[in-house]
Amino acid sequence: MKRRIITTGDGSKTIHIEDWNEQYHSKHGAIQEAYHVFIDCGLRLFKKDHVHILEIGFGTGLNAFITFLEAPKKELKVDYVGVEAFPVSMDEANELDYCTQLNADDYQKVFARMHQSPWEERLLISEDFSLLKQKKDFYEVNEADLFNLIYFDAFGARVQPELWTEELFEKMFKALKKEGVLVTYAAKGSVRRALQTVGFTVERLPGPPGKREMLRAIKK
Repeated sequence: MKRRIITTGDGSKTIHIEDWNEQYHSKHGAIQEAYHVFIDCGLRLFKKDHVHILEIGFGTGLNAFITFLEAPKKELKVDYVGVEAFPVSMDEANELDYCTQLNADDYQKVFARMHQSPWEERLLISEDFSLLKQKKDFYEVNEADLFNLIYFDAFGARVQPELWTEELFEKMFKALKKEGVLVTYAAKGSVRRALQTVGFTVERLPGPPGKREMLRAIKK
């Protein structure tokens, strides 16, 4: 499928898939969306802790990189697993220029290592942050009671409805520890009902710029 880099509403960039008319991040602001959904409504629930994070849709690496930048502020030790079936190329990652946008030019090598590191090998990014990338379909996630937090960042239900089903959310529920949290930019009623059906307690939260609501689900 044809892909091109576009600039979003907050000045940061994302990848646009022309065949689907779909982006990797919100066209209203890639970095703003990442911070609001995954950091403000997810990561910031934890502090002074060892957090195991699963990202469904590693994509551009933006969520992982921002988590790396923000975790020390909460004194968090993070083990991060990013699942992706169709990796972004290094050329695309460089063109996105997230380090400059995040005022994190000192960490250019870290961002590059996140993309260049081998799949299926855990990489120690820093003393308190490890990354394991897994190249596989989301339905191949089979961990149980392992993660504290899931960033559910799959492409939208309009273009990939099979990624927003009870079957996949049941795998997410199983993968989380008790009191574990799943956050997603999605807010559709069908998504909320699917999460509730598999056992999550779901709350609607204010969405990022350009979106009225988002969802946060907790495994009680």
